[in-house]
This record gives sequence, structure tokens and C-alpha cells, in this order.
Amino acid sequence: MNIQAAIFEALESLNANKVRTGLTILGIVIGVAAVVAMLAVGAGAQDTITGSINGIGTNLLFVFPGNMQEKVNNIKPLSQGDINAISDPFQAPSVAAVAPVIFSNLNVTYGGEQTSAQVSGVTPNYESVRNEKVTEGSFITDSDQFGRASVALIGPQVADKIFGRRDGLVGESIRIEGQPFRIAGVLASKGGGSFGSQDNVVLIPLSTAQSRLIHRANDKYDIVYIQAVAPEQVTTATDEVSQILRTRHRTEVGVDDFTVMSQQDIVSTAQQITGVLTIFLGGIAAISLLVGGIGIMNIMLVSVTERTREIGLRKAIGARKRDILTQFLTESSLLSLLGGIIGIALGWLIGFIVGKVAAASGSPFNPVVSLNAILLATVFSTAVGLFFGIYPANRAANLEPVEALRYE
Repeated sequence: MNIQAAIFEALESLNANKVRTGLTILGIVIGVAAVVAMLAVGAGAQDTITGSINGIGTNLLFVFPGNMQEKVNNIKPLSQGDINAISDPFQAPSVAAVAPVIFSNLNVTYGGEQTSAQVSGVTPNYESVRNEKVTEGSFITDSDQFGRASVALIGPQVADKIFGRRDGLVGESIRIEGQPFRIAGVLASKGGGSFGSQDNVVLIPLSTAQSRLIHRANDKYDIVYIQAVAPEQVTTATDEVSQILRTRHRTEVGVDDFTVMSQQDIVSTAQQITGVLTIFLGGIAAISLLVGGIGIMNIMLVSVTERTREIGLRKAIGARKRDILTQFLTESSLLSLLGGIIGIALGWLIGFIVGKVAAASGSPFNPVVSLNAILLATVFSTAVGLFFGIYPANRAANLEPVEALRYE
């Protein structure tokens, strides 16, 4: 029996029991759709998070007080002296710019509208280091910093919440914790709002924040952003900054009381986390595909029982064991393949809907149905059909013609 004849016979057999065939295919459809949708959502989330991190800035280093890997006693905070030393081109020639930051979640009001946003005290260097753009107005200037000016730049999410618009806001007055600030500019959206709410921010001069809103003893900083002179100098800049802080903080050998991370370190960590989550979600979804495969085996066993006399007649007139085996394996493979094709389409549709719902909820990301996910779902669904069809097909092929003809 050739493959073409086996396919036509399998289609005729499946068409004879439309309801049973449809219900069997449904199990595979649900399993494949779940796998494709989960992989698409996981890939989309990974792209959104990594894109959001890359949008923070270029050639970027993050310096935090404290050691994120080891417990260290007597941690020294990041001070102005540290900033001056890191900014010294003789001590750190690979460092292009330094931007110390203090921040806190504070209430921002305008008229009767109120929202909570991350208010950060920054210097003019913050604009280039963090790759900030403004859609209108201008960024914080040196004169704002030296004069402790009451000016603020607001993110688009803050603008939407308290003004209901993002343009024509320069010169408007808002209140942060009851204190008046004039809007100097509106920040451009950085996208990826689901990661760290980068658009739900307010930037004010560092000197203003230190003196009026966010009090830190002795000019201590929550985080320091550092821009290397070039991408290939990131590792060198990391070593230079680490050595400066070790010398100034007089830490024990091998025990730092600070953490220096590069942008690529954070991207790699995020990719690892989302990769594990994607595999986890895909594994859970694959369970339903296995359930669908068991359904195929069950239906094929029923089919063998119902067609015992037919099998006996075929063997009596010359059908070989290989022909019977091919016939039933073809049927089970067709069931899983058809279910896989429909499931891929349904999985793409689910991913599309999830993306629309996420966008409508203010946390936009784009689920990605990759070619690898489609090939994986197709191959896996076909393999499930073959695997769970082997036993019923082998059972049919091993029937003795005389016993099969006697079967009632």
C-alpha cells in the first residue's frame, strides 16, 4: 500500500465518524494552541523587557550601594566624594559621564487630580546617560541645579493621569507633596511600561530634591548611572569604577560593599528569567497535548475493535501486516496533524488577543509567534499521533485473519 492510497483510506475512515473525529482532533487543537500561545506570550514578554532595558541608555553601568550577592556589614553609601572620584578622567578614563540619583514615590497633584509617581532628583548629565528625550520644553539645566529651581519634567503616564493630555503642558504648575513646581518639559515615552513604569516618573533637579523633598543624610545617593566612552570600554569602565570604590570604602579583599552591573548583565538576567518562565509555561501547556494524544490512542483502539472483521477480510485477501500498520498509523497521524494546523492558527489568535488586552490595560507588549514555535508544535503534534497510534496499529496488524473473521 502506497502512502497516497493510505491517506485516502484514512480520510474515508475518519469521515465516516465525523463527530468522533472532531472531538479527537479537538484535544490536539487545544494542546497545540496552548503551547503556541504560551511560547508567543513568553517571547513577547522577553522582547518587551529587553527592549525596555535597552531603552534606558547606551554603554550604561549601574552602581548600587550594598552587595547584591553577599551579605556585607558596615556598608558605606555612595557619596559625593565617590561621584567626584569616578568623574575624574585620570582615575577613570573609560567613564564618559556620571549621573547620581535619589528617588522616592511621592504624590503629584494638579487641580483635583492626583497620582503617585516615582520622583527622581537628577543632574543635567542624566539626559545623555539615560538617553532621555523630551517631546516639548527642555531638560534640567545647570542653572536649575545650582539655583535649586522648582522645575519638573513629567513622564507621559503622569501627564495622562493628571492632565489627560501630553502636549501644551510647559509652564503649567503641579504640586509634589504639596510643594509647587513648574513643568519645564514632557518626557518622551520609553515604551515597555510593564517594566519599571518608566513613563510614570517626574524628574526634578537633584539639589531641589535633596533640600526640599527627598532627604538623604550627607548627600548620599540611591543609585549612580555611569556611561562608558564606548561599548567596548564597558568592561574596563566597570573595573575602574570598582577599583575606585574599593579604595575609597576600604573594603576587605574580595568583599565589596557595592554592586556594579552593566546594561548587558541586566539584559542577560532578564532573558534567563523570561526564558525559564517560557519553558515552564510551555511545559504546562504540553500536558494538554499529551492528554490529546491519549485521546487519539483511545479512539484508535475503539476503531480497531469496530473494524476487526474488516481487518480480517483485508488480510484474508492478501493485505500484509505492514499495510494494516501503515493504514492505522496514517489515520492517527492525520488526526494529530489536522489538529496541529488548526491549533497553530488558534494559538496565534489567542496571542493576538492577549496583545490587544495588554495594550488596552496600559501594559503593551507584542506576543511573537516564531517559526520555531510553529515547527515545534507541528512536529510535536505529529509525533504524538505516531507515538500514541503505534500500539493500536500494531494490535490491528497482529490480528489473525481467521479469528478476525469470526469476530462479532
